[in-house]
Amino acid sequence: MYLCILITFTGMRINVLKCVLWLLAMLAFVPVQAQKLITYDAGMGTRDPSDPDVWILYDKVKAVHEGMTLYADSALLNTVRNDFVAFGNIKVVVTDTTTIYGDQLYYDGETRVVEIWDDTVRMIDGKTVLKSDHLTYDRFSSIASYDSWGITTNEKRRLFSKVGYYNSDLKIFDIYDSVFLTDTNMRLETDTLTYEMNAHTAYFWSPTHVYTDSTTVYSERGTYNTEQRVAHSVKSSQVHHHGGQHIYSDTLDYYEEIDFGKAIGHVVIHDTVNDIISTSRYAETNQQTRTSFVTDSALVRFINRNEEDSLATPDTLYLHADSIFVTNDSTKELESVMAYRHVKVFRGDAQAMSDSIYYTASDSIMRLFYNPVVWYNDYQATADTIVIQHDSAGAKKAFFHNNSFFIERLDREKFNQVKGRNTVVSFVDGEPSYADILGNAEMTYHITDEDAYGNKLLVGVNAGIGSDMRVYFVDRAPDRVVTFGNPDMQTYPIEQLPQEKKFLQNFHWFDAERPKRPMDVFKW
Repeated sequence: MYLCILITFTGMRINVLKCVLWLLAMLAFVPVQAQKLITYDAGMGTRDPSDPDVWILYDKVKAVHEGMTLYADSALLNTVRNDFVAFGNIKVVVTDTTTIYGDQLYYDGETRVVEIWDDTVRMIDGKTVLKSDHLTYDRFSSIASYDSWGITTNEKRRLFSKVGYYNSDLKIFDIYDSVFLTDTNMRLETDTLTYEMNAHTAYFWSPTHVYTDSTTVYSERGTYNTEQRVAHSVKSSQVHHHGGQHIYSDTLDYYEEIDFGKAIGHVVIHDTVNDIISTSRYAETNQQTRTSFVTDSALVRFINRNEEDSLATPDTLYLHADSIFVTNDSTKELESVMAYRHVKVFRGDAQAMSDSIYYTASDSIMRLFYNPVVWYNDYQATADTIVIQHDSAGAKKAFFHNNSFFIERLDREKFNQVKGRNTVVSFVDGEPSYADILGNAEMTYHITDEDAYGNKLLVGVNAGIGSDMRVYFVDRAPDRVVTFGNPDMQTYPIEQLPQEKKFLQNFHWFDAERPKRPMDVFKW
């Protein structure tokens, strides 16, 4: 054909019909591979009276075709169609490692397809045993298939499905419709699954559950390694720990034997025991150490719910940092929280920021390290380190170590200020009672009075120093101040207040950094 085209392109005139005839003549000499006939052996045999092309065989029937050997009690062999129908105690030796057992069989020598029926057809391929009541085996593709339920056992693992295909060369199963993969420690349920026997790996593309004694893994696309017990999910990934922790993410790797999970993209970890919700773009959970780690847009919410309607209240606390670790104790109760770098906290009545925060539940103590700031209503508190102890009513004690500085804003230009080396604030039922400023105490405090209509009026400023001071609070506001140790206090008219008293040394109002709303914790 190519010669004809080439000659035509060179401009030589050749009769197209002659060219075609020449091609057909060449094809006539191509040898056609002769189909091999089924050979047989039997104790008894006779031709079928109604069809002389068919041999009826009895007693230890054996048939051989292109490397496959078949055994049966009886059979019908059509020598023209080259097919074989067998009955009773059927054994088909496909290869040295693959054997099929059944009760009825049809084999087509031309298509090389085996169909076999029985209540329990068995195909044994090495350590793999496939059972069904109807099995088809294609010798060309080495694929066994069933469409009326099948059970496969491979060592301690079992596969169940309504429809299935098994490639005995590649050792791969493709199974559909009500799929189950089980062993002594897990059960996988889905409707579409590919399982590689040699790699011990299942691949799925539809809603899938993996159940163990302690967890349930859900995914809509991923893999599960039954030997290493590792789940990899890339769509709608979830891990549900029966102890109360639930993980949701885009991509998830879960290592069952060490109870470790790694989640990426839109991560949500919900601790239902402590009602803590952590979100991030990357997270790790380790159930052996009972620790969750979140980073990259990390946010941890400590939910405070209304007992009547189960809705989150304004007391819900929002914590953001570059990295956050949440640890539970052996009873699943909250044990500690550690947050590092760019820490901000928001709650309806108080906010904070610092470089690091460490909270321990056993003593209800929160520690803020490196340039911490705490806001409470119109108050701001700073120190080198801040430690706050809580009880069931709220704050119990607050310790401000080194360079403590307290500011209350009255308006854009007026601020009450108290500073000292260290400060201890005592609370009663969660409300501030008094504060002790210990060492190098210094104060600027605006004095107010009420007019006949109840309006507050500024009448002067009390400013001075002392070794120590105590500030008493009423309704969360300073009520009176007592100065100890060589006090030097003066009262100034507002317009005569010295500049160095108006803003004490190291004054810094951090209102621009203060989170005003929950999501402001992400702003820096």
